[in-house]
Amino acid sequence: MHDTEKIGGVTLHYTFYDTLDDYNDGDEVEEFILDVLKSDKDVFEVLSGDDRWPVLYHLSPRRENIVEPMNIAKSDEVLEIGAGMGSVTAPLSRLARHVDCIELSKRRSLANAHRNRERDNIDIFVGNFEKIRLEKQYEAVVLIGVLEYARYYVPGDDPFRVFLRKAYDFLKPGGKIYVAIENRLGMKYFSGAPEDHLGIPYCGIEGYVRTDGKARTFSRSELDRLIADAGFVSSFFYYPFPDYKLPTIIYSDAYPPLPGDVLPAGPVYDLPRLSVFKERDAMLSLFGTEEYKYFANSFLVEAVKI
Repeated sequence: MHDTEKIGGVTLHYTFYDTLDDYNDGDEVEEFILDVLKSDKDVFEVLSGDDRWPVLYHLSPRRENIVEPMNIAKSDEVLEIGAGMGSVTAPLSRLARHVDCIELSKRRSLANAHRNRERDNIDIFVGNFEKIRLEKQYEAVVLIGVLEYARYYVPGDDPFRVFLRKAYDFLKPGGKIYVAIENRLGMKYFSGAPEDHLGIPYCGIEGYVRTDGKARTFSRSELDRLIADAGFVSSFFYYPFPDYKLPTIIYSDAYPPLPGDVLPAGPVYDLPRLSVFKERDAMLSLFGTEEYKYFANSFLVEAVKI
C-alpha cells in the first residue's frame, strides 16, 4: 500500500494504518454508503428510499447542524478525531483554513474523501488515534460521537481522561475542544429507550453495571469533571435536541429553552424500545428550569486549553 492517496483535493495518509478496522456498521451498508458518495447520487433521493439507520446517520444533511455553535475562524486549523464518513468534516472544512482528520477505518476514510473531494483543505490520517503522530497543534479539536469509544483506542484503566489529555496536547494554548456525546441520564433513557451503543434499557442509568461493553457515556457533572481533569477550563454546555446526531434545535447555558418552545420529537432510530411515558412532554415540563440541563439526551461541550 502506498503511504498516501489522493481523491480530488483530499489527501489520505496510510503511514499509521494497520488494517484493523475494529468498528463499523456492517460491511454491506457501509459499502452501499461509500458507493453513494462515490457516484454522487442525490442524497435526498437515497434517504427517501432507504430506512436503515446507518444510511440516515451518515448521509443526513442535518448532521451538519452540530457545527453551528462552534467558534471556528477562517484562519484556524482544526483536528477532527473520529471523522467517520465526513458528514461533520464537510462543514468544518468550510469554516476553517484546514482540517486534519483521524479515522480508524479505511473504508470510512475513503467515504469522507469522496464526499469532500471538491475541497482542497482536508487531510485524512487513517489509523488508531493512539498510534498516529502529528507534529503540529491546532486552534480546535473536534470529537463528535467519539469520546464514548475511548476504550477502543486507549488501553489502561482510565481511557477517557487519557483520551482527552491526548486531545489537549494537540491544541495550541487558548485552543478549544468540542465534545458531542449522549447523556447517560437522558430523558429518553428514563422513558425506556435502550442505551444507544449497547442496546440495553436502563444500563447507562444504572452506571453500566450490567454490561462490560466498551462504550459508555456520562452525566452532565461527570462529563464536566472529566474534561476539567484533563486540564481544560471554562466548559460551556450546549444542549442539542432531539440529540447531537440529528440536531434541529441547540440550546445553551446562555440561551436556555423557555416555556412555550416547540420541541422536536425524541429520537427513535434502529432499536425497538419501550416508552413508559412521553419524554417529549416531560422535557417540555422542565423548560424554564435548571433541570432540563441534566436530562437532555445529548451534550455539546466547548472547553479551553489554558
